[in-house]
Parts: sequence; C-alpha cells; structure tokens
Amino acid sequence: MEQWHGTTILGVRKDGRTVIAGDGQVSMGNTVMKPNAKKVRRLGRDGQVIGGFAGATADAFTLFERLEKKLEASQGQLLRAAVELAKDWRTDKYLRNLEAMMIVADAEVMLVITGNGDVLEPEGGIAAIGSGGLYALSAAKALADYEGDPEKLARRAMAIAAEVCVFTNDRLTVETVG
Repeated sequence: MEQWHGTTILGVRKDGRTVIAGDGQVSMGNTVMKPNAKKVRRLGRDGQVIGGFAGATADAFTLFERLEKKLEASQGQLLRAAVELAKDWRTDKYLRNLEAMMIVADAEVMLVITGNGDVLEPEGGIAAIGSGGLYALSAAKALADYEGDPEKLARRAMAIAAEVCVFTNDRLTVETVG
C-alpha cells in the first residue's frame, strides 16, 4: 500500500520569536491528494505552544493529543512535556508504531520530536522535517544572515522549497509564538 506523504514543515527561532510554517500538500505516490491541508496548529489550553507534523496524519494527531495531555500535566512546560511524551513513545508498543515527527515550540524553546522518541533542540534555531524538509532547511540556513524577521525568513525558505521539491507546495499555514 502506498504511503501518504508530501509534507514540509519548517521552524525558525530568531530574536525571541519562533515561527512554524507548513505547506498544504498531501501526496500519495505521484498524485497530489490534497493541496491545502493544515499541518501546523496551536496546542494546549492557552495556545502558547505551536506545532507542525510530518508523517501519517492520524498518527500525528494522536501525538498532538498526547502532547497536549502532557502539557496539561506539566503546567505548560514544553520541554518537560516533550520528554515525557518521548518516554511514552519509546516504551508503549502502540506508540512505537506511530509514523510521525513533530516540530513544537513555545516562547522559550523549539524542539523536534522524532519517530524514535528523541527530543532534539535544533542548533542555530532552524529545523525542518518532511519530504521537502532538507530543501526548506537549506534555504532557511542560507537566508538566516540576511533576513532578521523569522516569519519572512520562513515564508521565503518555504517558497524556495516549493520551487524545487515536487512534494512541497506554496499553500502555507504559519503560526508564531513569542
């Protein structure tokens, strides 16, 4: 059975602001199934955490729900909630079969949570995941010294990724925190 894919998620943290941008494309094989999916959203009761996902959609929503529960239990402390989610991901047989990755951020930290249950804080404040992630990451790193506004930087890097990656489009969802 062919896998649904075609996601590009980019996180940029600069000057106390963090932006997560995601394209809208969902592909199955070489076919675009949906051009305007929303893969970036606000999390938690107060919406002070933003996140974007790549991978299987149902799996990602399961992880978002679990992360929101962990955020509630840790009084909104993202790092603590992410580590607790990663612990569960590594030990729970059901969660280990989930195929998704996330970039999540609050006002203090941006993290990548991998399908292996790893929690990574990206060096240099730029992270990307998904099929077009390396294109967006490369573009963002190249633009970082020339663009001070993290949202403009993220939008331009995503536009570049959409130009060169067939699994990335220019229909963005962008959330900012900080």
